[in-house]
Amino acid sequence: MQSGFGAPQTKFRGRGRFMPLAREAVELLVQAARAWYFEGNQHGLRDREWMALRFLGRANRFSRTPSALAGFIGATRATASQIVKTLESKSFLVRKPSQEDKRSVVLHVTAQGEKCLNQHDPINHVVNAVTSLGNDECVRLRDSLREVLNHLDAAHQRLDASVCRDCMFLAERGPATSKGRASAEFMCRLYRAPVSLDETELLCTSFERTRDRPKIEEHLDRARMASQG
Repeated sequence: MQSGFGAPQTKFRGRGRFMPLAREAVELLVQAARAWYFEGNQHGLRDREWMALRFLGRANRFSRTPSALAGFIGATRATASQIVKTLESKSFLVRKPSQEDKRSVVLHVTAQGEKCLNQHDPINHVVNAVTSLGNDECVRLRDSLREVLNHLDAAHQRLDASVCRDCMFLAERGPATSKGRASAEFMCRLYRAPVSLDETELLCTSFERTRDRPKIEEHLDRARMASQG
């Protein structure tokens, strides 16, 4: 079918001749994702090395292991090991013995690595663009994207790393209003370990998504509003 301007129009069967709103939204998400893709390297790191450094900078203490890193970036253990060596050679990463299991190592991002992320991470300009929307719009965007992920996880039975606060294993040990306590305390029911409020914003590779809006977000959203207001 031709438009009045002579250009062909795409017709989606059963949905009218114009692009459905949902498809348009997905196309915009794809464009946003492409904004930080690149070939070669940026500031001395390739795309997967940036992904690894970014993950380790936000992962919780249960997930900063070579095997968890390999799973997150979709690489073999050998490839992940080589990436770790590259980041170590640039002083962005150090290995330390695990406090729970001395035979294992935990990967820690150094101060120099954090500085590199803060100044040069390819996704920073996307983060800045989202920040410019304002707090209310950011919350709505976050919640909408979570609902999309909920549907995708249910359809494909995926288990992806995500923030602790959205996980079904997170339980509140006590309310913030308890005497002598300024903030709520939490427990990971999977690892049977205490979790601080700050740790609930970190990534975990043992994550399983909860279908309900986590109560923890109420604490975090109030804290964000207070710090930015």
